[in-house]
Amino acid sequence: MLSHNYRVRLESICSRIVRGEEVSLSDMVWAEKLAAHNQHAARLLRQARRRVDTPDMVEGDLDDFMNQLDLGGTGSDARGVRGFENPSDLYDWFRREDKDTDEWRRRD
Repeated sequence: MLSHNYRVRLESICSRIVRGEEVSLSDMVWAEKLAAHNQHAARLLRQARRRVDTPDMVEGDLDDFMNQLDLGGTGSDARGVRGFENPSDLYDWFRREDKDTDEWRRRD
């Protein structure tokens, strides 16, 4: 449970994120630290980031419903892009068997 002051401050930060306004580094550090220790704060940040990632989200549509339920990823997780876990993954990526074209190198 967030205190009233923490919740108001976090909601202010989230609304600035959604509107595309500048958020100070100290506010983002504070919000990320709070989100690391509080699930409700983490959910509010994820929802704000999903709204930024989906600008055509309309209240009542499926994207909005999924966002309210806090389902789905944010950023590269939502697009299915994964990073490399270790150097051997990177090596394997460039040593693929289907080298007849350069299409396999695209990460999108």
